[in-house]
Amino acid sequence: MSGIFIDIDAWIIAVILGLLMCGGWRLGGWRDRRSGKQAEQKRESDNATGQLAGASVALLGLLLAFTFSLSLERHEQRRLMVVEHANTIGDFATCASLLKEPVRSQLRQVLHKYVEHVLSIRTPRITEAQVQKGLAMNEQMHNEMQLLVKEAVDDGTPIAVSLVNTLNDLTSSHDARLAAIRNRLPSSIVVLLCLSAIVAMVQVGLQNGKLDERELITGLGFVVLVCLCVWVTLDLNQPQGDMVTISQEPMQRLLLSLSQ
Repeated sequence: MSGIFIDIDAWIIAVILGLLMCGGWRLGGWRDRRSGKQAEQKRESDNATGQLAGASVALLGLLLAFTFSLSLERHEQRRLMVVEHANTIGDFATCASLLKEPVRSQLRQVLHKYVEHVLSIRTPRITEAQVQKGLAMNEQMHNEMQLLVKEAVDDGTPIAVSLVNTLNDLTSSHDARLAAIRNRLPSSIVVLLCLSAIVAMVQVGLQNGKLDERELITGLGFVVLVCLCVWVTLDLNQPQGDMVTISQEPMQRLLLSLSQ
């Protein structure tokens, strides 16, 4: 179930969840009105249902906090990977600037193209096919860098060790960043969160089938609040979210330095 929600925008899931929560709320209210219980029976049933509704809402709050924490952790990891990737490219560019011509210019040109390409595949709404094509191009440019480094080492450059180490760091950071991008919330957790929200609203509806204006506003406010929390949580979980995005400033600054 890990790939069910990967390509669905967070706001779409939040809107669908809100509609289902409202439907569950009204279903519970309809069932309460159709129960036909006597006043004493209804009072006892409302007490039990109220306790279940409170427990359901509490469980929903715990799940929201848990999933938000996991999504925020993954978001922060992706942000750190951008900084690390930019730093390793910068270290390799520094070593490359100490090489003799023509390898120095060739490596600098490949690095400039590489950073431009890394930035291009981070644009929003990119498809999985485009991502795979971009990764293949990244691999091709890694191979070009390796061949140029081999040429410099064969020519007897005195910084061979540093040059090779920084190239290894660059490719390793690329793999680490890719792993961070692929690290998403399991879909089973998202499904559990949505089911908990719907069940909680059914319980609330069962507790009181007849709603006055105040209860209606309160219930709708709760639905909106839960949906907003789910929206932000899932947006954090997606590398190319709509509201919460990862700054590419380190890569952009690096591109400017390579252009000089």
